[in-house]
Formats: sequence, structure tokens, C-alpha cells
Amino acid sequence: MTSKSAAAAARATVYGYPRQGGGRELKKAIEGYWKGRVDADALRATAAELRRTNWRQLAEAGIHEVPTGDFSYYDHVLDTSVMVGAIPGRHRTAVEADALDGYFAMARGTQDVAPLEMTKWFDTNYHYLVPELGPDTVFTADSAKQVAELREALDLGLNARPVLVGPVTYLLLAKPAPGVAADFDPLTLLDRLLPVYAEVLSELRAAGAEWVQLDEPALVQDRTPAELNAATRAYRDLGALTDRPKVLVASYFERLGDALPVLAKAPVEGLALDFTEAAAANLDALAAVGGLPGKRLIAGAVNGRNIWVNDLTKSLATLGTLLGLADRVDVAASCSLLHVPLDATAERDIEPQILRWLAFARQKTAEIVTLAKGLAQGTGSITGELAANRAALASRANSPITRDPAVRTRVGAVTDADARRSQPYGERAAAQRAHLGLPLLPTTTIGSFPQTAELRVARADLRAGRIDTAGYEERIKAEIQEVISFQEKTGLDVLVHGEAERNDMVQYFAEQLTGYLATQHGWVQSYGTRYVRPPILAGDISRPEPMTVRWTTYAQSLTRRPVKGMLTGPVTMLAWSFVRDDQPLGDTARQVALALRDEVNDLETAGTSVIQVDEPALRETLPLRAADRPGYLAWATEAFRLTTAGVRPDTQIHTHMCYAEFGDIVQAIDDLDADVISLEAARSHMQVARELAAHGYPREAGPGVYDIHSPRVPSADEAAALLRKGLEAIPAERLWVNPDCGLKTRGWPETRASLDNLVAAAHAVRAELPTAD
Repeated sequence: MTSKSAAAAARATVYGYPRQGGGRELKKAIEGYWKGRVDADALRATAAELRRTNWRQLAEAGIHEVPTGDFSYYDHVLDTSVMVGAIPGRHRTAVEADALDGYFAMARGTQDVAPLEMTKWFDTNYHYLVPELGPDTVFTADSAKQVAELREALDLGLNARPVLVGPVTYLLLAKPAPGVAADFDPLTLLDRLLPVYAEVLSELRAAGAEWVQLDEPALVQDRTPAELNAATRAYRDLGALTDRPKVLVASYFERLGDALPVLAKAPVEGLALDFTEAAAANLDALAAVGGLPGKRLIAGAVNGRNIWVNDLTKSLATLGTLLGLADRVDVAASCSLLHVPLDATAERDIEPQILRWLAFARQKTAEIVTLAKGLAQGTGSITGELAANRAALASRANSPITRDPAVRTRVGAVTDADARRSQPYGERAAAQRAHLGLPLLPTTTIGSFPQTAELRVARADLRAGRIDTAGYEERIKAEIQEVISFQEKTGLDVLVHGEAERNDMVQYFAEQLTGYLATQHGWVQSYGTRYVRPPILAGDISRPEPMTVRWTTYAQSLTRRPVKGMLTGPVTMLAWSFVRDDQPLGDTARQVALALRDEVNDLETAGTSVIQVDEPALRETLPLRAADRPGYLAWATEAFRLTTAGVRPDTQIHTHMCYAEFGDIVQAIDDLDADVISLEAARSHMQVARELAAHGYPREAGPGVYDIHSPRVPSADEAAALLRKGLEAIPAERLWVNPDCGLKTRGWPETRASLDNLVAAAHAVRAELPTAD
């Protein structure tokens, strides 16, 4: 094959696209359905129109092959569980009665039935629903969704490629179902699952699919020989099928490593690889295995996870190197564009100079099309695009926005002592117990309380000028008063002010720190109908003035019980933002940590005795390859300690984490040197408590007993049962009682009932303790 023939074959494609619509129409329709304001037909019609809009936009932009099957009402891994018939037994009746309601019951639970566990999709802030499997699982094919969406696209006259979660990744993401032995390996079900995938592939071919994409991102992680052998068997068997479309196996987020030769040799027609900076090693590895002769290569040359404009010249050089390594080279983003906002041109409040630096999904689509054109027709066909791109890159590199000498001087002066508490934990714990006077099994919440419609209206009124700042602050004061009063009546021991003034746990702080940019329409799906607007970290970070002291102090003035100060930690401030890519992440983390350190110290000076610095993203941002983890964890834990180490011994430092596999980072949790950690545990049945105990974690911990991502209200008996499980692993003098996460997304009626039950459970279990009065 010659370079000329490969270049001539170059086409533009994407693996997935934002689902929500320009005005978050999907979120509104689904939540309307849950509340009974939208019927099922109207919801389906909204979803179908959003799919059509996405496909048309992609085709009009020059995308030659649009993805289907990537659209979801809630989560694409849950969709895969439906496709293969892996419905938990407790949900089968609901699914059989009404497929749509049963689907949402699996995602959210009902008052009587718990939902599937939820955790992070690799190292992103997207959450997926964890498949529950066991030795008795029976898989059955249900390709109705995938076939219907393919036909919708084909009926529009488009070239379409269904995108499915691959069988190996699906099983590697799964966990043993409740009641199944913890050491059960879902991958042992592969031979049972492959015939179902074969049936789905056959049905998609019959519906008109030329290609089907099977996503195997789990193969970019460190995999055992047995797991690599499973991948070999899976694609040997699927490749040997005669009644199937052409198969494209896709990986992303990292270098493929030992799995690359496995997939390169597999009897499939194509491979999709990430060639952005994180996975640059794929280029050398692909050359080392002799390329993909006779096969299609889709090159992920545009970063699908960040929002900075692509360096087109650099990407074209990479693509040119690939031309001799495959029969056909096509161009895509490194992963689904689900992880970035929809359209940067919707942003009216960002300076035009800075807007030139940004590329959301629609702009990335244009970059992909430009690269494919340049690869196929030569750089002379895209001279205008290349010139504009070079100007945008130079504008950012030379902008004073990106560098603050004072910040860099302060970071350079940091010493090891700045990241160490003045006394060891044992001495601090004694001082804190004497100072706070809390009972055994102290109760608290994670921080936020329901963000009511009235609060959202107040913020909108302030932005629109319908009320002034004084009027807005009176509304916030009234909300804080109500939250404090409720907590006192309920009997919680450590209170929070409820975060009524905060729009988002990252955005709120980003809007008050220099170096950050906020968007108005940059929504990205976190889970289900939960969308966030990650701020953009564009320059050096500092804190001009206190951010939380006023409202925390006001809340403390309303009660004698301790009120926690609530901050978002430096790693999470990075992980849930679009970070700058022009300096090491550790350098940026230290800048954020120093800004937050000033806030922590000001809270303590103002009389706050308990300060929580949330780091839910610590596990999420853990590199996918083990070799890369020690360096990350070193700067990540240092950044937390740099934030918190400047306080007195009797000031109690809390942290919080949720919805991740904590067992991978127990030593890092220990290294944070926080006095108390609260963690998600309700959906995972106190697994994290056992992991902490196995590690010998010496500090206080609050594994959650109330799953806040479900509308159901746990009974006092249910919460008490979880608490007793926690006591099996963590002694009473070090065990806290709290929900899994913040209560922002919940309504007040369920919040009141759930927290009443939580406190009742704590009192009941306290009474059972031999040390209880």
C-alpha cells in the first residue's frame, strides 16, 4: 500500500457526541417524565429529534460516518446490560411490566428496590451503572435500541456505524451481583456472552450496518495474561463469524500496550487508537508490530477530553507517519465527544481573543474534518485553516493571562514542611475530641442541601437584574437559617450551612479565583440527567479575597453546634475543570492548593473548628497505567496536605470521596493525613469500610449509609444495618454516620425523611455499644 492510496482514503468520523442538546432538552424531557409532566411518547420524540439533529450537524460539518447507539437516556453501559439481557433479578418484574420505567428503576432505584451501583468511567467524571453478574447469569440478545437507531440514521441517507461497548470491557467493568461470592470473576462468562454479541452483530448487519464499532477501553489498562487471552479469544470468535458487519475495535484514553499486538493480529477489519499526547506510545507500538496491513486504522488525533484547539500541524505530522501502517487511515477524536461541551460559539461572555483558543464538540468536529482533508488532499487544501490555527496557538502562548510571576514565585518557595501538620494524628485526635465534645458515631452530612427551585430562581433573578445583591443575600440567609434549624431539630452533631449560594462545587470557587474562566453553556454529562459546566483553567491561580468565610461564619452564628467549612480540594478543582495543557498538572495543583490554603486559614481564624476539603476526584484522576501512578499520587496528596497543613492541632480536617474504586488508593487516602474521611458506601454495601480496615487505616471514617443518588428513602433499620456492617470494620470511636454524598440533587421531603432515619439509626446503634451511657 502506498502513502498516496492511504491518504486518498482518509475520512472523518467520531465515536460519540454530546447527548443533551443545545438547551439540555434531554435532561428536561427525562426529568419531566419522572415527574409525570411528559409522557413516554413525548420523551421518545424528543430523543429522536436530538439524535437527528446531532447526525445532521455532523454530516453537514463533513463527518463521513456518523455514530449510532451512543445516545442514551441515562448511561451507555446500562444500555449494554439491556442489550445482553443482564437485568438484575430484583428489577426483572419492573422491566417486564414497562421497559422504560424498569430501565430508570435500574438507574435510580425505587422506594422498594435499590439501583445498580454507580462508579466512574475510567479516569473521567462520567459515571456508569455497574453490571451485576454471577455464575447463574443468562444472557439474551435484545438489539432493538441499536437496530432502531441505526435505521433512523440510514433513513436520513447517512453513512452510519453502530457503536457498542465491547464484550471484554463489559465484563471487566462488571461486579459480582449481590449474594454472589466476592471472588467471582465476571470474565469467566465470556464464552456465554459472545454468542449474544454474535446475534447482535448479525441483526445490525441485516439492518444495514457495514461497520460496527466495539469499544474496548479497558484494554488500555494493565491487563493480566488471562485477560489478554480473553481478548484474543473474543475477537478470534467474533472475527470468525460469517454473518456479521465489518468490525472496528476501538480503544482510547491511554496507550494500548500489551493488548495492541493482540488486536492487531485479530481477524477483524479495523482498529481505532488514541494518538493524542497521553497515548503517543501507540505510534511506536503500532510500527513495532508491523502496522495493520489490509486493515482500517482510525487515528484519534484530536483530544476528545479537553477544550483547547488542536495543533493541526503537529497532528498532521502524526497522521502522515501513520499512512504506511494501514490500508486506510481515517481521522477522529481520541474518544467520544461526550466528554466536552457542545458548541463554543454559544459562549457570549468569554473574550473573543480567548474564545479562539477553545474547541468544544462542534469545533473539534471541524478540526477532524480539516485534518482528514489535509491528509487526503495535502496541506495546500487547508492553508487558511492552518494559518488561523497557528495564530490561535500563538495568541494563547503569548498571552499575559497565562502567567502571573507572583504566583510562580510563591509556588517556588514551597518547602516540605509546608505540607505537614504540626502534630501527628494521635495527638490531634485527642485535642479535637476535647475541643468538639462529639458523641460516639457522630452524625453529619457531606455539605450541600437541596438546591430548590426558589434558589435557582434567585440566582437567575440576580443575573438578570430583577433583584439586587442585597435582595439575593437575604434569600441566601433565609435558606441557611432553614438548613441550620432543620439540622438542629433532626439532631445532627456536626452541621453544614447547606451551600445555598453555590451553583457547583467547582464552578463556585473557579469564579472567585484568578486564572479560571466560566462558561454559560458548557454543559457536560456527569451521570443520568446531572450535567455540570466544568470551568476552564487558563492561567495561573490565586485567591483575591475570602470565598466562603462570610456564609460559614453566618451559619455558625445561628448555632452552638460546630458548622463545617466546606471547600473543594485542589485535585478535584483540576479534575472537574478543563485544565491547561501547557504545564505539568502538579504545578497547577500547587497553585490551587496555595489559594485554598489561604481560605482554610481564614476559616480557622474566623472560628471554624471543622473544615472539609472534598477530594472526590482523587481516585478518578488516577492514571490508568500502574507505572504512571506513583508520580501522580505524590503531587496529588502533597497538594491536599499543602491546602490543609497550616491549621492548629484542634482544628479537625475532613475530606470526602464518592463513586470510585477506593481500594486502589487506600495508601493515598492515608497519605492525605486528613483527620476524618467520608466515603460513598451504601450502593457498594460497605466495601470501602472493609478496604480501610484491611489497610489498617488509623483515622476516623464515615462510610455512607444513605444513597443520595436514588430518590428512595432508606429506613432507619436499613441505615442501622449498614452502620453495623461498618462497625465490623471500623471501631466505634473512629466511625462517623453520614450520607454517601451531598444532597444538592435531592428534594426536601426525601431529605428530611432520610436524615431523620439516619440520626435514628445512629442513636439505635449507639445504644447497642458497650461504651454507650
